[in-house]
Amino acid sequence: MANKIIGTAPAQTGLDLSLTQDLTQAHFSPIDDWALARRTGLTGAIEHFEKWMADPESPVRAIRRQEARPGVFVNFPETLNPALLQALSARGIQQLYSHQGAAFDHVQAGRNVVVVTPTASGKTLCYNLPVMNRLLTEPEARAMYLFPTKALAEDQLAELKAAIDAADVTSGSKIRAFTYDGDTPQDARRAIRERANIVLTNPDMLHAGILPHHTKWAKVFENLRYIVIDELHTYRGVYGSHLANVMRRLLRICEFYGAKPQFISCSATIANPQELAEALTERPFALVNQNGAPSGEKYTIFYNPPVVNKELGIRRGYLNETRRIARELLERNQQTLVFANSRLATEILLTYLKEDRRGQAENIRGYRGGYLPKERREIERKLRDGEIRAVVATNALELGIDIGSLDAVVMAGYPGSIASTWQRAGRAGRRQTASLAVLVASSAPLDQYIIEHPEYFFDKPPEHANINPNNLEILLNHLKCAAFELPLRKDEAFGKLGATGTDDLCRFLADLKLLHFSGNAWHWTSDTY
Repeated sequence: MANKIIGTAPAQTGLDLSLTQDLTQAHFSPIDDWALARRTGLTGAIEHFEKWMADPESPVRAIRRQEARPGVFVNFPETLNPALLQALSARGIQQLYSHQGAAFDHVQAGRNVVVVTPTASGKTLCYNLPVMNRLLTEPEARAMYLFPTKALAEDQLAELKAAIDAADVTSGSKIRAFTYDGDTPQDARRAIRERANIVLTNPDMLHAGILPHHTKWAKVFENLRYIVIDELHTYRGVYGSHLANVMRRLLRICEFYGAKPQFISCSATIANPQELAEALTERPFALVNQNGAPSGEKYTIFYNPPVVNKELGIRRGYLNETRRIARELLERNQQTLVFANSRLATEILLTYLKEDRRGQAENIRGYRGGYLPKERREIERKLRDGEIRAVVATNALELGIDIGSLDAVVMAGYPGSIASTWQRAGRAGRRQTASLAVLVASSAPLDQYIIEHPEYFFDKPPEHANINPNNLEILLNHLKCAAFELPLRKDEAFGKLGATGTDDLCRFLADLKLLHFSGNAWHWTSDTY
């Protein structure tokens, strides 16, 4: 395939600064020197790739430029609490993005809503705003936030507490938000159950630590008004099928306590967000997918390591090429995030880059599962503050953790899906800055197909996220959990399984001596949970 620039794609991330801005007429103080170096360095890096692409044998296989566009704003809703209005104004927010306003209106109208917009488009406010608006007028109300990882929950808690503090000062009320996960100290758990208005947790903790002990959570379930599911796109396949059954169990318990919570979901770009949200919760959803956040210029580059042995078809190692590209970006003063597809590759690249930047090795850090929470928080903070110039990470940083304004992302290998690639690329330019994303292909067949057929990637929609909650192996295990939590009535349907189907499975479990029929209901009889 001949090298070419493939035109302009729809904007994928929230960006606001043009690379073609005339920097010669700007005036900078000494503290702006690094900012100026970053901007000019990014322009130089892009020009370097474009010149390189002119060579027919160039490893640069495609360059895609996404144009800048202004934001679409709406006024604050009339039903917004005055305390929230003042808190938003104090943070410099004078209007909402159009998708934030649309999400608020849907929630106020009593509808479940799923919001699908690119990275860094302000999705957090889509659920924090209506939830806080309700809590300020109904102090006894409760909300539950579900995040796929503990790290993301901690990050969102910090953002939420900043908003709560600003609102509390104005309103005089006290909204309490806490994380409840495996890291929560035992002596704090009872206080959280009794006092928290907002509980931030994850599906695993909900499954194993909350639902089986719902009697301890009676106050929360009786007053549960909202369930927030963030990063909806991560719940696909087996994981999503499990979550759908956890939602069935959660809604059973909510019904037992007389609560009918609304769902608010947010997702990165996938092909079927509304369908996925409805499959996970078995509830109807309104869809908000028109992004109102401003976006700026972004370049996405496909790079295929050059062939070193034509007879055998052997290419230069993709980790070494990732190392070289990241090193060049760092030399151009670009704050860079390098993604690897495994922990081993992460540590190898981290070692390489530290060797290349011996005088500044302390400014290059790794980030992956297995690091202590305190260490991860420190890395995130230093990234936001600009103290760290490069991070080599696994997909642990793919989700919406706030890591500030990065200049470039380099991906060592195709992540496996179009959606994940855009999600990683969107980690750069999170605060409306121009940015660059480079995908370096490995020798794997899928990588080679994507890199040599860029039209497949750029012109196709992201993948569908599919689940099968009624997979028998998954369903049976969650039905056991449901029976342990509350007896299953004879006429009760477990989700959309139907009363007859549920009763048949209960009879099967009774044959295994796990359930016993008594008082027109199936009761858990096993000695263990």
